[in-house]
Amino acid sequence: MAEQVLDVDLLLEGSDWLAQREPRFAHALTIIGPLELRRDAEGFPRLLSAIVSQQVSTASARAIWARVEGAGLHLPQSILAATDDEMRAVGLSRPKVKYARALAASGIDFEALPHLPDTEVIDRLVAVSGIGRWTAEIYAMFSLGRVDVLPAADLALQEAARDLFGLESRPTEKAFRALAAPWQPWRSVASTLLWRWYREVKGRAGV
Repeated sequence: MAEQVLDVDLLLEGSDWLAQREPRFAHALTIIGPLELRRDAEGFPRLLSAIVSQQVSTASARAIWARVEGAGLHLPQSILAATDDEMRAVGLSRPKVKYARALAASGIDFEALPHLPDTEVIDRLVAVSGIGRWTAEIYAMFSLGRVDVLPAADLALQEAARDLFGLESRPTEKAFRALAAPWQPWRSVASTLLWRWYREVKGRAGV
């Protein structure tokens, strides 16, 4: 059976639940207004695009991804058949060529992922070279619509939590996970709220 998928109604339900249990979330929602639902595409190309986007600007990532798609190198079979020179020609660094090949050869069953628990989804993804926990959590949250995922290593989320909760310093990943424990089972909604807080109050975008 597929896991519950975040939609507009669940986003509202989660927002209300968090506001009732945490006054600072209730305060934030009065300032930022209703949260907006974000859903990304599922599948191999989405994860490959996340690898392409690592450690480059948004504009550069878009330009490189356009070249990857234009060359037909956004599917497993095309990557495995391509030479390193062909992949470097579209703007992929040597490490990203390696990671793209690892993903293409991983054999991940993307159709099965929606039916797996969050922890198993993340474990399967991080087993692939080039996919870290943050990338796996972002995929679970936005592509699979999971309701209780916390990308705790995200610096924007950490900074938003520091600001909203009046912390002396930005929390570490471990401290942030501890802080967020009471937000279960709506940590994806809490993350959405904190990214929105970061954007509205700090004037900068998160993911």
